[in-house]
Amino acid sequence: MTERGTIVCVDDQAEVRRLLADVFRARGKEVVSFDDGEDAVRWLARERAEMVVLDLDLGPGKRTGIDICKELRAAHPDLPIIILTGHGTIDDAVAAVKAGAADFISKDPYLEDKLDLSVEKVERILQHVLERRRLEGENRELRATNERLRRIAGKRWQIVGESAPMRHVMAKIERVAPVPRPVLVLGPRGTGKELVARAIHTLSPRATEPFVTINCAAVAESLLESELFGHEEGAFTGATKQKEGKFELADGGTLFLDEIGNMSLEFQAKILRVLEYQRFERVAGSESIQVNVRVIAATNADLKQAMAEGKFRPDLYDRLAFEVITLPPLRERMEDVPVLAAYFLSQFRAEVAGIAVGELSAEALDRLMMYDYPGNIRELKNVVERAVYRTTGTVLTAADVDAAMPPESSAALPPGAMFVDDPSQPLVERVDAFEAWLCKDALERTRYRQKDAAALLGLTYDQFRQRYRKYGLGKD
Repeated sequence: MTERGTIVCVDDQAEVRRLLADVFRARGKEVVSFDDGEDAVRWLARERAEMVVLDLDLGPGKRTGIDICKELRAAHPDLPIIILTGHGTIDDAVAAVKAGAADFISKDPYLEDKLDLSVEKVERILQHVLERRRLEGENRELRATNERLRRIAGKRWQIVGESAPMRHVMAKIERVAPVPRPVLVLGPRGTGKELVARAIHTLSPRATEPFVTINCAAVAESLLESELFGHEEGAFTGATKQKEGKFELADGGTLFLDEIGNMSLEFQAKILRVLEYQRFERVAGSESIQVNVRVIAATNADLKQAMAEGKFRPDLYDRLAFEVITLPPLRERMEDVPVLAAYFLSQFRAEVAGIAVGELSAEALDRLMMYDYPGNIRELKNVVERAVYRTTGTVLTAADVDAAMPPESSAALPPGAMFVDDPSQPLVERVDAFEAWLCKDALERTRYRQKDAAALLGLTYDQFRQRYRKYGLGKD
């Protein structure tokens, strides 16, 4: 069996086969060449290859490279295929993308340079494939049984994920949990701030005492004082009896103040006083009530900017920020998507009777990892549950995921397909759109380092800057 690193080249022209062999051998690859696509198909049925470079026109009376590509894609889903042509059209490029080709290159005097760029692109694809296989193996282990999955998740208090950012978060949770001081949890919506607060409470000496939550943004400020501190009978219209507030209910335990950034400066002063002295009075009350409450606060607001604008008290921030735990958006921990998806599938099956889906296909995982999830983990959970609910099969497919994605998502499209598959648009506009996408993709891959993005695309810095200005690619 041939080892990985073998490139299969298929072209009916001997001089092109020699050029391809020289290019790939210079990169340390083994090359196997064929002048007939059928011979390549038979060889690949027995041997392994890293990549196939395939001519579009293989001669009179022979199947086209598109046909060979479709057969190879069906037999070898992870095998990258580059299609070459001496006279390609936009329609040929569209057909190649739809057939599963990773790239489409015209034979011209710049073929060698184009191949170098294309091979770099394919190598990135291969890295993705290898990473996906690794994650797929982990996913198989996680879905072995629902009970096992729950045990794994339970070890981390339902915080699922083993990416570096989440290991950092979990280490902070474990370190601060035993310390009886406030904690500030920051992060975008849907990242699991309440789960972090519950984990801190569960690991603390207060674990057997109450864990009380309130969303400060969901309560009108005229009522928030009563909700937090309670009120006496007759304190206001409708106050027909004495009521304990959240601070009293959480005595001995933990109070989670979600969206604390929505409080007015006046109310922030009242919270600061309770944090300092652990004492307060009910609304319309005269008795000072002593409590022992650990406060964990959370917000998706930028508190440092709010302080600079005079909208959040610096002294309250200092009091809350004994420890600050910042949760990353899901797009910064995409390696956790497969395990999160498997977890949500398991939870949904346990919650809803009659769910047929028992596992996620590799293609479904690929689709799930192509989207940025502005709604973060909450949005991923909704996508998985919608996809599972709508399908009648036992394995979740890429098509099921595509159907469950938000309308604005382009995750269901192959890279670049949205730019070549709309014949109603003029050619110049389609080419410009594709070039803009390539430049934007290079910027994202290099963390917006323009020099590195230029090198990735094989452009000089000045050439890249021209396109950067032309397409308005400044970071959003």
